[in-house]
Amino acid sequence: MALPFTPTYSDPARILDEVRANGYAALTPEALAQACTVWPADLLALSAGWDDLPPDNYLRDGGRYRSRRHSCFVADGERLALQPHRAHWQSLDYNALHGGMQRWFEPVAHATLANPAWSPLLLSMAGWCSAIKGEQPWYIEAHQFRIDTTDGIGRPTPEGAHRDGVDFVAVILVGRENIKGAETRVFDADGPRGQRFTLLEPWSLLFMDDQRVIHESTPIQPAMDGEGGHRDTLVLTFRAGAFQGED
Repeated sequence: MALPFTPTYSDPARILDEVRANGYAALTPEALAQACTVWPADLLALSAGWDDLPPDNYLRDGGRYRSRRHSCFVADGERLALQPHRAHWQSLDYNALHGGMQRWFEPVAHATLANPAWSPLLLSMAGWCSAIKGEQPWYIEAHQFRIDTTDGIGRPTPEGAHRDGVDFVAVILVGRENIKGAETRVFDADGPRGQRFTLLEPWSLLFMDDQRVIHESTPIQPAMDGEGGHRDTLVLTFRAGAFQGED
């Protein structure tokens, strides 16, 4: 079996240059901690929050492979404000499989939000968004995902290659256990150029300009037959002006 490609990681001091030039950039766990001024140990401590995710009951492909939580925030300068719990909504233009409906998920648990790394992580990335597109409030949706191999195959992106309908997307690998697959593919939205790689290290980051690139991750399967496996990610979306569905 061919070994997975690893991403070309950016120097944390050059992440904005990489996003401006290519539409995306990747950071190692150490570089993510440095760029967001958080302790690596606090990032690792966040991982426990993925062991208590309720099932996603909205999967239209009939699968049982996804569990998740979802909460919304507004980042304005150095202030991060948790918003009243709301549904996740996308238009059919961006999600042909699950768009056009309100999906209500359980909120991110208080213990996760209270972790010392949580607010600096979101605020730092919101600062990157402002550095690229101008200082302004950013409407953030935080999604905790666990994709498992309950049915043999789990699909991180059942909607296929897509944009999310926001300005920026951060995909952080929280962990992988007994799986193969989950190759990430990033393509220019208006051209043939693309890259493929696999995030393998817990708390490594892919940060994307959602208006310039489309992305997907391939399905997962158990690495060892007869044993279950899963892939955990934290997906953060950043949108100017309002949450999707408000404008």
